[in-house]
Order: sequence, then structure tokens, then C-alpha cells
Amino acid sequence: MTDKTSEAQRRPARRWLWIGLSLMLFVAIVILLFDMEDTVDVQATNISPPPPTVSVVTVVPETVQTRVSAFAEVRPRWDAELRSAVSGRITAVHAGALAGTQVERGAPLFSIENAPYQSAVAAAEMELERAELALLRAQNNVTVAKRQFERDGVEPPNELAVNLPQLRVAEKTVAAAQARLNAARNDLKDAEVVAPFSGFVTRRFASLGQTANPGDPLIHLSDNRQFELVAAFSQADWTLFDHPISGVAADLTHRSGESLGQARVRRGGGFLDQDTRQVRVFLDVANPGDGILAGDFLKVHIPGRRIADTVTLPESALTRAGYIWLVDENDHLQRFSPNILFRSEGAVTIQAPDGNGPWRVAKTPLASFLRGQRVTPLSDGG
Repeated sequence: MTDKTSEAQRRPARRWLWIGLSLMLFVAIVILLFDMEDTVDVQATNISPPPPTVSVVTVVPETVQTRVSAFAEVRPRWDAELRSAVSGRITAVHAGALAGTQVERGAPLFSIENAPYQSAVAAAEMELERAELALLRAQNNVTVAKRQFERDGVEPPNELAVNLPQLRVAEKTVAAAQARLNAARNDLKDAEVVAPFSGFVTRRFASLGQTANPGDPLIHLSDNRQFELVAAFSQADWTLFDHPISGVAADLTHRSGESLGQARVRRGGGFLDQDTRQVRVFLDVANPGDGILAGDFLKVHIPGRRIADTVTLPESALTRAGYIWLVDENDHLQRFSPNILFRSEGAVTIQAPDGNGPWRVAKTPLASFLRGQRVTPLSDGG
């Protein structure tokens, strides 16, 4: 019993011994860490950080010729859905009428049964012969009547006495018969459908053996020799042209930047587009190259008038908010809102800032720029 009591008294003493040893070890570790910690010497200084470096381009005022650009859709000058002018069974579909075929003007496309129209031509020719015979008789009657009055030495009392009304009726009958013959010949000609202009057959509607009636669609033909473009310009851009612009040559480029030749301005201005309120300019491409295809969008560049006191900058110099940052003679930043005249080939041309040039312009302005901020300009050409 005594041994158990002694053992119970020794346990709390051991516990406190271990707690004390643990505390001493913890204090030793903390002291060791403080001794091993690196120290940093902080020294006060009056030297300010260097100003940021800014890439600038140096520009001077100059006189430039404006060049206004816009995208335009290429459209064929002639684009038609050819329809039958006569009725009848289609007896032949020529190779030129197949979809995707390139045809020349006058190439045969369809043949429509023409027997009724041949008969109509023959009947009209006979009618014309009869009318001409009646005209000869009327002319002869007038001649005989006039000579009779001349032998008698008297004047005819009226036109009817010398058969003049009958002569006029006979003349008009001949004219009417000739017109009917021309109409019959046109119907016979229309039984052979030919291409009215050169181009591509984009779609065929009629088939061999089908009966066509006047107005029925046969094929869709699209011109491939002459193209048109309609470019729209804002009213501000319209003032940059040297008017009148009719006959001015415009450069055409693909969206990739490839040059595709030139177009000529046929007509421009005179009215505003009702939807966009822009001025439309109509251009012709008489001899298109292989790179110009109907339905494509091309960029049209039209030269304008010459403008003095301008500055041309890379587009990167213009911020999203529409500002230009200058670096003055004291290397301080100054901001101004430019008067943009036109854009072309990755550059923007603006009215020259106030004062005398040259000017140093920040090529790639940052959002952190502040007015009056001192910078270190780094020239990047100009």
C-alpha cells in the first residue's frame, strides 16, 4: 500500500519536470532563431527613382495628299435571270446552259420548238406582200386620177377625187404588216435562247423536254467581264476629296493587302444612303484580274485633295480614348485630342498640333501616363 502511494506522488513531479524541460528547449530555439536572422540595413536617401523610358517618334508638319479608304462589295455589272420570251417545248439544252459553265456573248443556250413561229413568219410575209400589192394599186389609182384632171385642165375638188385617202390607208397597211412580220421574226429568233453577255451560268432552271411559257426562268447568268463597286464614305471623308471625283482612278487591294489593280470612279455623291447617312461612290472595273471575284469585299483607296500642316503617326500612338501624348522640351508628358483627317496603311494623319514643330510623340502610350510626368524619351525614328 505504501509503494502505491509513493508511485502516485512521483508522477506529478515527473510531469512538471518534463513541462519545464520543454519550456527551456522552446526558449533556446527562439533565442537561436533570433541570432540566426538576417538583418537589413535601411538607409534613408534623397535620390528619387529615374523617370520611366518612353519610346517617341519625331514628326514635323508637312503637306500630304489625302487617301480615303473604304470596303466595297464586288458586284457584276450584268446579273440576270434569263426567262423564256416564247412558249413551246424545249428541244435542246446546249452545253453552255449547264451550271458552272463560262459562256461568251451569243453562245447558244436553249432551243425551243419553233414550227409555230416559222408558220407565223410565213403568214406575216404573205400579208406584207398583199399590203404592198394594195399599195401599188392605190398609187396607180392616184396617178391615173391626177392625169385625168390634168387632161381636163381642172383642179380636183378634193383628195377623195384623186384617191389620196385610199393611198394613205394602203401605206399604213404596209407599215402594220411590216411590224407584224418583225414581231413574228423576233418570236422565231427568241425560240433560240443565246447568252446576252459573257459570264458564268450560276444556276439552270429548265430541262430538256420541258414546256416553257413566256416568263418562265431558264438560267441565271452573272457577268465576269465588268464589275461594279459601291463604296460608302462618311460626310467628313467626303470633304477630303477634290471634287468632282468622276473619272478618278482608285486602287483596289484585297483584305490581305494584295494589290488587285485599279477601278475608275463613275459617279459619286448627290445623295445620302437612307440607312447609313453616308455618301456612296460608284466605281467600274472594266478589265478585272484573276484576283477579283464577284461577291468579294475589296478595299478601295481613292486619292483626295492636298492638305497642309499635317502630321502622320503610327496608329499605336492614338490611345483608345482618342488622345495623343507629346513629350515637351523639358521631357514632360502633355496630352491633346487630335483632329483626325484620315487613316491609311496602319497610320493616322492628323492636323498638326499648335506651335512650331518638330514634336516628339509617344509611340505606344501607357494607361499610367499622367500630365506633367517626367520621362526619359528614347527616339524611335520619325
